[in-house]
Amino acid sequence: MSIDVRTRIEADVEFIDPVEFFGDELPRLGIDRGVLAAPGARELDVEPFSIVTPAGAWTLALVGEVVTVTPGDQGTAAVRCSVIDVSDVLNDLKTPMTFVAGGTLDMVRGNLGDFLDWWVVLRSLIDAVPVHTSGSIKFRDLRGDPLDLGRSFTPDDDDSDIAHFLAEAGFLHLRGWYSPDVMSEIANDIDDALPSYARDDGHSWWARTADGQDRCVRLQDFDEHSIATTQLVDGDEIARVAALSGDGHLIPGGSNRVEALVKPVGVVEGISDVPWHKDCSLGMHSFRCNSLTIGVSVTGADARSGQLRVVPGSHRTLVQPAFVRREWGLPIQDLSTEVGDMTVHCSCMLHMAQPPMDRERKVLYTGVRLPQLDDGGNSDGASIISLVREGAYNKVSQQPGHVASMDLSNNDT
Repeated sequence: MSIDVRTRIEADVEFIDPVEFFGDELPRLGIDRGVLAAPGARELDVEPFSIVTPAGAWTLALVGEVVTVTPGDQGTAAVRCSVIDVSDVLNDLKTPMTFVAGGTLDMVRGNLGDFLDWWVVLRSLIDAVPVHTSGSIKFRDLRGDPLDLGRSFTPDDDDSDIAHFLAEAGFLHLRGWYSPDVMSEIANDIDDALPSYARDDGHSWWARTADGQDRCVRLQDFDEHSIATTQLVDGDEIARVAALSGDGHLIPGGSNRVEALVKPVGVVEGISDVPWHKDCSLGMHSFRCNSLTIGVSVTGADARSGQLRVVPGSHRTLVQPAFVRREWGLPIQDLSTEVGDMTVHCSCMLHMAQPPMDRERKVLYTGVRLPQLDDGGNSDGASIISLVREGAYNKVSQQPGHVASMDLSNNDT
């Protein structure tokens, strides 16, 4: 059950001149492939959108089944970008969320939702992929019956069933794969390791809570502090997950193989509980997806202690890389876990962490990635994402808990 959806290699990345692209190529794509974008764009109720650069401005609009391009800044909404930024977006090295996380988003008019919606239209035209429409995603089990999205899997379940569920739904809840004793040891290791991390050390994320505390919420390279965690990452369970798709996913290697996260109650500054997003939301979906993100519940999680929530099927269709739209018609699944459970999700699946309300929790995150298609070529994309990601907690803050835990947003930013 392959989940490899990659279509690009970094060696192919070249500068895209916006004057040539918006003046020549995009108008042709808007005619030839407009039918792929139009139905989903109409559901999103997109309005004319302008991209303003030092080299010129262009306004995109949906007219029937055609996406038109008109010179000048005439859109209801508009974004200002550098020429390099535009080229990076068109190359799928950046998304609108890259600018948000980096603190560089410059909306002249309108809001982030407008930019995200038109980003979807652009990706549809460039990549020849239809924009998602409500009802286009179905969930079936191996027998062709409706898939039970609430199902969890134990170590005794068959890997073919587990792999099919992963491909269909985009996530897994693996119940009881680690012993509570091992989780207790790792929880103690997290507490012991916390004093060795410091704000701005390049190996941790920090957040302030309502009671004024400065808390370390993400401990990178955590296997260096925990023998039990090293054994877990190198163990049979992670290897079994890596083998599910048959795509040759690689077990973690190199630096930062595993991160330990502490989820405190009442975060008011920084990022601990990331709102709805894809792991590819900062760019390079077509170069990397799908890798698999694996969470290990050290203390368990539910709606009161910060559980993971996912949008099943969002990895199989072209939707915005952040926030959730009612227009999609996709379900939301809560993943309440016990101590020793695992969660797995595809890198281009929408998910979020609910802010804890009653008690904090601890969780490990590691992942398995697809084997590289080339020798790496131009590594600028990976460098951009890493730099923006690691600095995000100092530049943006998560929404208050009562907002971030809402089920849906309708172009809200």
